[in-house]
Amino acid sequence: MLKCHSKFMLITLLSMGPSLTGFSQARKGEPIAPIEAPTGYHKAKVELGKKLFFDPRLSKSSAISCNSCHNLMTGGSDNQVSSIGHNWQLGPINSPTVLNAKYNIAQFWDGRAKDLKEQAGGPIANPKEMGFTHELALEVVESIPGYKSSFSKVYGTKAVTIDQVTDAIAAFEETLVTPNSPFDQWLLGDDKALTALELAGYQNFKAKGCVACHNGPAVGGGSFHKMGIVKPYPTKAEGRFAVTKNPADKQVFKVPTLRNIELTYPYFHDGSVWSLEQAVDIMAEHQLGIKLSKEENNSIVAFLKTLTGDQPSFALPQLPPSTISTPTYRKEASLTPTKSKASH
Repeated sequence: MLKCHSKFMLITLLSMGPSLTGFSQARKGEPIAPIEAPTGYHKAKVELGKKLFFDPRLSKSSAISCNSCHNLMTGGSDNQVSSIGHNWQLGPINSPTVLNAKYNIAQFWDGRAKDLKEQAGGPIANPKEMGFTHELALEVVESIPGYKSSFSKVYGTKAVTIDQVTDAIAAFEETLVTPNSPFDQWLLGDDKALTALELAGYQNFKAKGCVACHNGPAVGGGSFHKMGIVKPYPTKAEGRFAVTKNPADKQVFKVPTLRNIELTYPYFHDGSVWSLEQAVDIMAEHQLGIKLSKEENNSIVAFLKTLTGDQPSFALPQLPPSTISTPTYRKEASLTPTKSKASH
């Protein structure tokens, strides 16, 4: 009887419309789409990739993991102007977040990696980042029985390949999405998910032209654009020119995602701005050629903060132990800080 009564009450509330329930139908025609929770993934492969993502033994010093620069406790980035790599070498570009990276048109600021799998192999073999080679990394992995067993179960082969290592890491990174943000709740029909200020910020975000580059589920990541379209932006970074060698691609970068943007400071490829308010003003000036009022800036910043979704939540992996035969190269790592080039 109680069950039937509850069902009747729910039907009654829904029939009375959004004024009482707070929900309307999911909004169509918006330039931004909701983030969907991960489903249908290969659980064993993802678990293996998670271990590799957190394992510093994939670096020459045994001190740097993927999570070092893409810290899942701080929005998938490291909150540094640029990351510190092997032998304390300081990179020249800001580490982009790994969260929602599956939606990117390509990986790295210059788009030189076509997907997450290709990207995963880059830092391992970069002498300025993790400082290893693929061959040496495989020697380490193959010397660890726990890894050998996991790779055999997932891939059905005895030998471990770098293709399998990067495939597993990419499978884990594919699951690092952040659904259920207040803005996504609004997109899905919850009229009470946004405040009047936040909703005004979204309208300004569209009206001022920000949405021309920052759209889709990741609110960015789907295209390349010049940094300084209207007003030149001072930077030494070559951008996509380093990949294409096309002069038109100088200072052209992948448009970053704005998901979880309040967590992933400092901003821009050079990590030069720590304030979201200042970042919004700079983008308006250099990309759109406009000056925002304080009220417009405040509303857009309020909207941007509604893009913070549920962060990945899971138990930290228990890494398989090394053996006496596991090679170590940490003796070659220096404790003296140096500056050099690295890339993300």
